[in-house]
Amino acid sequence: MAKGKKKLEVVHLVCEETGDYNYTLRRKTGGEKLRLKKFSPRLRRHTLHVEKKK
Repeated sequence: MAKGKKKLEVVHLVCEETGDYNYTLRRKTGGEKLRLKKFSPRLRRHTLHVEKKK
């Protein structure tokens, strides 16, 4: 039997300090919003990034 396609959504990680869209992810729908420490090229240091749908 053929399986159905998995539901994936494209989300962007936005820097909380500058508001830049620095990273793009494909992840499963649902669940909590991501909050990760990632590198911000403009500030040249690690900052908190939050998930935002575009």
